[in-house]
Amino acid sequence: MADWGPVVIGVVLFVLLQPGLLFQLPGHGKSVEFGSLKTNGKAVAVHTLIFFIVYAILILAVHVHIYTG
Repeated sequence: MADWGPVVIGVVLFVLLQPGLLFQLPGHGKSVEFGSLKTNGKAVAVHTLIFFIVYAILILAVHVHIYTG
């Protein structure tokens, strides 16, 4: 049986945490912008840290598993 939990969580978080898609932290003119579809280097770094922290919590602490088979 394959464990698809880390793969599914990684893909979902990657799509939802793209800078500019839902929100951007920090934004160009404001600290938080919603739906701007524009990005900058600082926002990419912040969203990368958010992704890593949330992914690590869900995989290591909560033990999310999705088995197939």
